[in-house]
Amino acid sequence: MAFEELKQRQSRMWGNGPYQKVSDTIDDLHDILVQRLAPKPGERFLDVACGTGAVAERAARAGADVTGVDLAPALIETAKERAAAAGLDIHYRVDDCERLDGIEDASYDVAASTCGTMFAPDHEATARQLARVVKAGGRVGLANWEPEGGLGKMFRMMAPFQPAPPPSSPFDWGREDRVRELLGEAFELRFEHLVSSLRLPDGEAYWQLFSSSYGPTKTLAESLDDARREEFHSTFVDFFETHYRSNGGIDHTREWLLVLGTRR
Repeated sequence: MAFEELKQRQSRMWGNGPYQKVSDTIDDLHDILVQRLAPKPGERFLDVACGTGAVAERAARAGADVTGVDLAPALIETAKERAAAAGLDIHYRVDDCERLDGIEDASYDVAASTCGTMFAPDHEATARQLARVVKAGGRVGLANWEPEGGLGKMFRMMAPFQPAPPPSSPFDWGREDRVRELLGEAFELRFEHLVSSLRLPDGEAYWQLFSSSYGPTKTLAESLDDARREEFHSTFVDFFETHYRSNGGIDHTREWLLVLGTRR
C-alpha cells in the first residue's frame, strides 16, 4: 500500500474510538518524557503526533509555548476540548509529521512524541522533519515501543488477522541502531530502556478496552466478519491469559525506548 493511502487510513483509524481511555494507560511515559525534556517557561514546544494532548498539556503547565499536531482530526478535536476545559493555551492543528506544513526551519526549542511518530510509515521523512524544525542546541524526546516488548508482541499476535503487512514497522523506532541511523547525524543521542506495566483483571477486560478504544485493534475487529472477529477476540484474550497472567490478573509489561537528543 502506498504511504499516502496508508496515512489516510491511519487518520481514520486513530480517531476511531475514545483513544483517551488508552492514552491514560501510558501516563507514566508522558510523565517521564516531559520530566526528561524539562520544558522551560517561554520555550517553544512541539508535540508531534500528539494524540489527545497528554504531553502537550504537561509542557503547557510547565510554562512552554506549546503546539500540538496530529494526523487524526478526531484526536485534535478531543485535545482542543481538553485544553479548553483545563484552561490551557495550546495551539492544536491537523498536520502530518512527515511534512509539518507551515512550520519554519529551526523554529522550536523542543520536539516530542509519545508512541506517535513511530507509526508514520515513512521513517526517513519523519526524521528529516524532526531535524528540520528543532533549532541548534534544541532538544528532541521520543517514547517508542520496543519490537521485542509487550506491545511489539501484541501487534505480532494481531498480524495474522490483518489483510496485508504494513510497508514499514513502527517498532523499528524502538531499536537504538535504527534511531541512530535516522537521527544520529542531526542529534547527539542518548537512550534509556524502560518498562511500563498495565494491570487489568483479565484478558477479556483487555479486549474490551482495546477493541472499543484503541484505533488499530478496534478498526481491525470491525473489518472482520462475525466468525473471524470472534476468532480474533479469542486469540486476543488467550494471548494475555497465557503470557501475562500474574497475581490474580493481567500484568502486561510493555518495554519502551526513551530517545533523547540535542540538535547539533
